[in-house]
Amino acid sequence: MRLTILFLLMTLSTFAFSADESVPAKPVKFGIQSFKKDSDEYLALNFENHQKWHTYWKNPGDAGLAIKNVFTVNGKEVKFEEMEWPAPRRFIEPGNLWAYGYEDSYSLFFKLSKSDFNKYSGKSIQLKSTWLVCKHICVPGQQITDFKIAPGNVTTTTADLLPNLNSTVLSERFDVLPKTAVIPDYLKIKLSKGSKPGTLVLTYTVDKTTEVNFLQNTNLMYTFPQIPFDVKHENLMVEKESLKGVTEIAWDGEYQDPPQPLPADGKFKKPYTLRFLFNDPIQRKAFIVDKKFSNFELSEVTVAQKAEGAPPIDMGGTASSAGSARVIVDASTSSNSLIYYLALAFVGGLILNIMPCVLPVISIKLFGLVKYKNESHKMILKHNFFYTLGILFTFAVLATVVLSLKSIGSQVGWGFQLQSPTFVAIMVIALFIFALNLFGMFEFKTPGGSKLGGMQLNEGLTGDFLSGVLATVLSTPCSAPFLGTALTFAFSSPPMEIYLIFLMIGLGLAFPFILTAIYPALVSFIPKPGNWMNTVKKLLGVTLILTAIWLLDVYNALVDGSSHLIKLGTILVFIFVGFMLSKKKERWIAGASFLSALGLFVNIATTTMVVSTEPQTALIRDKQAKGLDWQPWSEKAMDDLKASGQPVFIDFTAKWCFTCKVNEKLVLDTDTFKSFVTENNVKLLIGDWTKRDEIIGSFLRKNGMVGVPAYFVQKKDGTLVNLGETVTIERIKEHLN
Repeated sequence: MRLTILFLLMTLSTFAFSADESVPAKPVKFGIQSFKKDSDEYLALNFENHQKWHTYWKNPGDAGLAIKNVFTVNGKEVKFEEMEWPAPRRFIEPGNLWAYGYEDSYSLFFKLSKSDFNKYSGKSIQLKSTWLVCKHICVPGQQITDFKIAPGNVTTTTADLLPNLNSTVLSERFDVLPKTAVIPDYLKIKLSKGSKPGTLVLTYTVDKTTEVNFLQNTNLMYTFPQIPFDVKHENLMVEKESLKGVTEIAWDGEYQDPPQPLPADGKFKKPYTLRFLFNDPIQRKAFIVDKKFSNFELSEVTVAQKAEGAPPIDMGGTASSAGSARVIVDASTSSNSLIYYLALAFVGGLILNIMPCVLPVISIKLFGLVKYKNESHKMILKHNFFYTLGILFTFAVLATVVLSLKSIGSQVGWGFQLQSPTFVAIMVIALFIFALNLFGMFEFKTPGGSKLGGMQLNEGLTGDFLSGVLATVLSTPCSAPFLGTALTFAFSSPPMEIYLIFLMIGLGLAFPFILTAIYPALVSFIPKPGNWMNTVKKLLGVTLILTAIWLLDVYNALVDGSSHLIKLGTILVFIFVGFMLSKKKERWIAGASFLSALGLFVNIATTTMVVSTEPQTALIRDKQAKGLDWQPWSEKAMDDLKASGQPVFIDFTAKWCFTCKVNEKLVLDTDTFKSFVTENNVKLLIGDWTKRDEIIGSFLRKNGMVGVPAYFVQKKDGTLVNLGETVTIERIKEHLN
């Protein structure tokens, strides 16, 4: 254990945190006007991003959302002919995420035909423009504009829009819009089988040039969104007298309905036409080209392979958090960033061992180590291996569930399973049964079971595995330092990286026991097995009962104190009576008691419960009872307080979040915090994420968090600052001032 602590301290010392950056009150400004080019008329939608903030192109890249414009007349959507969007730039975001979009000022154009004027002249048209704008964090935005069109004129009553631009500026922007063209003879495009399972590789070569200056901060080739092709990063290199681009494509056909596996023979059931934005280094213009693929070549291509004399090109990139940066356009850079997040995940998992939510199970496992102390080194290795296996298995299941929920468009965050009343009920019952075992009411074998000796190996290994499962489940209400950063990366990553991050958290959680398996002497300070273990065993049983009571409180919050809570309590009584009668050999009555418990559980698991939707939840009422005016969080409440110029502190929490409770005890429920809030007239908002809430989940994800606790301050000028998952009064003061 001493080695574990030393490793932890050494790892913590290698990380540093950057200072928070401010968020402008209006990261994107918007305007609308008419524009005439030759004999045609257009709507020009003008955007102006705050310095170094970017919005997203039609293909946003690894993350992000494309700009969206919806026109309606009398509530019914209408369509205007959309011109091609400007060629995007490439931005390298933290974590080596590639984004494609726009900085500074740019315009999108819609053509107005004679038919459009005949239909809509003089009518009120509403335009809803939405976007995601990012730098060090991402902020969603929208502009609703009411306007009318007439030949040569657009009028609007919407205030605070950008002033109209000079027609010369608009003409210049219009002239550089990408035009559709045939593929030039010097551009060769090929689709091949990838070396990784379920991947393709797009290869494109531009002959007769090695010119790369035109491609600063941009790709040679962008692919328009096309299901089921998930296009990855471009690798660009010089090969002899040509430029060569190699891009991996993940085949997502398995996730479609019905599933479409990647054809083994290389022939698609139907042809796919891929559209590309080609930044032509010869003509120094951007063109739209398309190519139909009925099949792909079966000769495997590795993305990272480099032909002799074909080094990757340093093309530059714009880092959203650090201004301009130079990056090598090569897939190998992503592995370095992944290693960084894997390290964070490991350290976060390691710290979970000392978090209050998992301590009861960790204590039981330590108790088991004492029991096995006199066994052979090989036996101790087996016990700890199965404990580790239980942890890794459960994290793999959690990752699978996360991917399943993401595939149907559901917002999901850390600890999501504790938002399910049925899951919490199962945990209450499981913990109660574990506790009865520790009290000696039956002989179900777990580490530190009811007997001090004679434990059969196969039964002990089962108990070790189940302890690993339980430790993982109980760890998810906690968020440890470093864990939030790793999880935020994981929840926005491809499937393989989600699995890797989750499994690395599991390795961190299991690491102390991996060490004790290799070096059993690390637990030599614990006394030898003896009668003292009977007392400790019962104390551990009490800790599990207390954990079950905490989960009962969580269950009560999830079901709003309905009859389900009474039924769950009755289930526990039936289970207790069943085990008690089993010891007295009254097996028929005991069996009836267990069947009654099972019937009640099926009832609460299958019966639809009426869930309250009132904003003043029990958690918020409890917080208000402690003497501060906490109000339910909403983005509207934030906007109202921003308009009135008041400082705001925002707390996202949940009944099941142990780390939240610790932060409240140490900071938010103290007299010092109350005095600070009163003296500075700080408004308090609280987001209760005990129950599943898509709005809170979406807000957290957009602002760099995937779970609770999460703390924010909104300054008087509306600047939003993410304080992360730990908080101090000094940090709140610093950012509010």
